[in-house]
Amino acid sequence: MKKKHIIHIITGEGKGKTTAALGLSLRALGAGKKVKIIQFMKKPIFSEHKAIKKYNLPIEVESFGIGFYKILGDNHTEAEHKKSCQKALAAACAAIESGDYDLLILDEINVAIGFDLIKVDEVIEILDLANNIDIVLTGRNAHQKIKKIADLISDVKCTKHYFDTGLEARKGIEF
Repeated sequence: MKKKHIIHIITGEGKGKTTAALGLSLRALGAGKKVKIIQFMKKPIFSEHKAIKKYNLPIEVESFGIGFYKILGDNHTEAEHKKSCQKALAAACAAIESGDYDLLILDEINVAIGFDLIKVDEVIEILDLANNIDIVLTGRNAHQKIKKIADLISDVKCTKHYFDTGLEARKGIEF
């Protein structure tokens, strides 16, 4: 049985969801596949952006994040965050409809859904448009409706984390 698309979810409280998706993108590139990443909650300031650019990797990345929503220091309104997430969702729809990609990573989309910045039913409608593409949805707290339609769910569990000892996030490891 050949499906028209495969939906992967990488979720959970543990570290490494985006990293796992990036690893999958490298594997896809190695197989000659075309990859696009759309980031819902991140600005284009992280080390993965620098690596893709520095090594001229043929991965298209669009980042729509404007700050860490509901985290200390975020000075944007909920309406501004919703607007940026709607732009990301429109970009995802355009990428799917284009038929140009073999792998589409929707990074932190689960978080955007969880904060009600986008509606789960809107996401499902867009996923239903997919044809011959693998779509990866990352982020904590994947919605049950998304889990129900997924073909693969990886739940990243945190058993122990060095943050608990007071170690701060490190460039090149956490960001």
